[in-house]
Amino acid sequence: MPEPSKTPWPDGLRFAFGTLTVLPVKVTRWDRDAARGGMLCAPAAGLVVGGCAALAGVLLLALGAGALLAAVASAAVPAVLTRGLHLDGLADTADGLGSGKPAEDALRIMKQSDIGPFGVVTLVFVLLAQVAALAQAYGGSWGRGALAAVVSATAARLALTLAAREGVPAARPEGLGAAVAGVVPRRGAVAAAVVVTGLAAGAGALLGTYDMVRAPVAVLVAVAVAGLLLRHCTRRFGGVTGDVFGGLAETAATVSLLVLSLGR
Repeated sequence: MPEPSKTPWPDGLRFAFGTLTVLPVKVTRWDRDAARGGMLCAPAAGLVVGGCAALAGVLLLALGAGALLAAVASAAVPAVLTRGLHLDGLADTADGLGSGKPAEDALRIMKQSDIGPFGVVTLVFVLLAQVAALAQAYGGSWGRGALAAVVSATAARLALTLAAREGVPAARPEGLGAAVAGVVPRRGAVAAAVVVTGLAAGAGALLGTYDMVRAPVAVLVAVAVAGLLLRHCTRRFGGVTGDVFGGLAETAATVSLLVLSLGR
């Protein structure tokens, strides 16, 4: 039995940042090993995106802007740094799920360039929820706003790591979904979840015991809800697509923000 390929971490980092962000990182390899490393490194890309989002929000607060404007900035930065692909994927996934069509027809609807009514409504409510939750966080303190921005972006990319684990099939034979479907070993997925959850707890601890508990809970609830959506999509479409990955990321980000907005 051949030994499993070692994950090329430098190529994996390139894959993660080159495919999941607009940062000028050139992807030099598109094979399964690079994709495995890239999806395992996805939370690292989320950490950078979340850090940029937090920086934008805190900077606006420092310049005298209100919590709402800071929240809008922190919600906009991830969209800009991903070229809006995750939001587009969310809209397409909503249209596919809402169509009620068989898998082949639903996938065809998702591949179309226009956005249907289900996608529009989903985008509106998701963005409203994100901005509202971030505004509440920034209203509490700049630290809690920054924590929410970073945790949500990182949890969103952790959802991608978990969705790319072994056993999750691709719905199409081509596209980003096919390139990354099933590349992450289950142990690697669990390890990534443990690391991200631990980091969230550590970051929350800087703000107090309550946030030390709430931040990791937000991560766990976010990936759990994203997992339910993943399960539904694989049953509905026969597997995952690039659009489904985008929908999972936005779902996890939104859920984590909602959890972080609960309580005091």
